[in-house]
Amino acid sequence: MKFLLEVTMDDAALAEDPAGELGRILRYWGGNLRHYALRPGDGSVIYDSEYREVGRWSVTGQAE
Repeated sequence: MKFLLEVTMDDAALAEDPAGELGRILRYWGGNLRHYALRPGDGSVIYDSEYREVGRWSVTGQAE
């Protein structure tokens, strides 16, 4: 099983303060993972602090 997190860094909030915004995203989604079984196929869209879609996380059944 593999956990994948992909964030596009071209977004305005990420371009302005990449470390701060990415840290916020990781803290938020790290805390939110308890709501998921974390089985292959689970995943969700990732949003920045201005609620714009900037990526996705997912759980796959095997290493890609």
